[in-house]
Amino acid sequence: MSSSKIHLGAHIVEPQLASSDSPLFSKLKNTVALKVKQKGERAKTLVRGVKCSAVPSPPPAWPGRAVVSDVKKTWEGPKPLSLIGSTGSIGTQTLDIVAEHPDKFRIVALAAGSNVTLLADQVRRFKPSLVAIKNVSLVPEIREAIADLDHKPEIVAGDEGIVEVARHPEAVSVVTGIVGCAGLKPTVAAIEAGKDIALANKETLIAGGPYVLPLAKKHNIKILPADSEHSAIFQCIQGLPEGGLRRIILTASGGAFRDWPVEKLKDVKVADALKHPNWSMGRKITVDSATLMNKGLEVIEAHYLFGADYENIEIVVHPQSIIHSMVETQDSSVLAQLGWPDMRLPILYTISWPDRVPCSEITWPRLDFVKMGSLTFRKPDNAKYPAMELAYAAGRAGGTMTGVMSAANEKAVELFLDEKIGYLDIVRVVEETCSKHRQELVSQPSLEEIVHYDLWAREYAAQCSSRRTEPLAI
Repeated sequence: MSSSKIHLGAHIVEPQLASSDSPLFSKLKNTVALKVKQKGERAKTLVRGVKCSAVPSPPPAWPGRAVVSDVKKTWEGPKPLSLIGSTGSIGTQTLDIVAEHPDKFRIVALAAGSNVTLLADQVRRFKPSLVAIKNVSLVPEIREAIADLDHKPEIVAGDEGIVEVARHPEAVSVVTGIVGCAGLKPTVAAIEAGKDIALANKETLIAGGPYVLPLAKKHNIKILPADSEHSAIFQCIQGLPEGGLRRIILTASGGAFRDWPVEKLKDVKVADALKHPNWSMGRKITVDSATLMNKGLEVIEAHYLFGADYENIEIVVHPQSIIHSMVETQDSSVLAQLGWPDMRLPILYTISWPDRVPCSEITWPRLDFVKMGSLTFRKPDNAKYPAMELAYAAGRAGGTMTGVMSAANEKAVELFLDEKIGYLDIVRVVEETCSKHRQELVSQPSLEEIVHYDLWAREYAAQCSSRRTEPLAI
């Protein structure tokens, strides 16, 4: 690259060299100063309340407050749910909740990828009326696996089958546990069918926010966050008056390498990155936690969910993962949501809101403050986590840039897990892909453009990894 600056949309990232013998961090930067320039000659100072994106922000899902009085029950008996991604981590934990509370929830439709054995077990246990499997070739296998059932569900397949599960006529809410941009089309279909969204798919907002949020407003549906951090924020804004939210504070565990020196990161192996100190999660999200890209993505998602400016969304490393996130109100009060690291709690709140479902102390242990001990916090290290500031820059650029960053990261993590690139190459590949995309950034994309650039980013990221092995010079 001929310039020492990375231009993402209308914004400029000006790096400073980090002091490290790591091959990536010798060229990546210790801190990233973000400056927003107006058209013309005069620079604009970043202050609270000033929108930073050059693109008009879409309407947030929750503009800093949650009004319970707007909720109206439209069903009788247990709440009917559709579940997309039933055999994954979010899906299986959702079904654990449904199994424990059959008087509160019931499953009307399931969608899975290719795990026929687990899907068949889920069909037997939860008796959905519709089942989708993404791999069309596995339809005969799933039919055979449930052949002895008296009441067999309708079986559909492929992407269209997943869409049918998302818009099942009986479902009131759809849990979107599928990973990646594959979850975008089913979510759009569910919104258009008037279903509330229990959101566990980041790409719905990170890639699709400029399209999905206006659509959700048009159809008057609610997007309820299932991530622990966004659920914490959502719980904290219950009852806030209009304009009451001042700042969002996202907590991060720090991932597998929070106590590693930067210099040691060049020696990271896949097994090292998958040793999360607090949470039991899928391989991809565990690597994202190590790079802190997951927190960068959550910053973007928080912007879309709650309407906070990027200057008012902060990240703090909290090794114990007891405080799941916090909000500061206009009068400087700070509200926090605490709990043991357990994804079932945010999932439960997402599908039960605004109710609070009583849970067994055996399966849902109460938070013991004496056992918990001390809570500590630290500032995230920009040298160790360059993905974090890259995500802020992409968020400010807006439009298709955030989806491109997310897709490139997904591909880069896949390549790392397959041991085709090194750990430090993950951010390099993502950064190069984002820099290339600035030439074609679309500020207010259509659904087709979002999907197009998601695919483009994956292909370009793969080319970056195969074309170059040295760190990106910026």
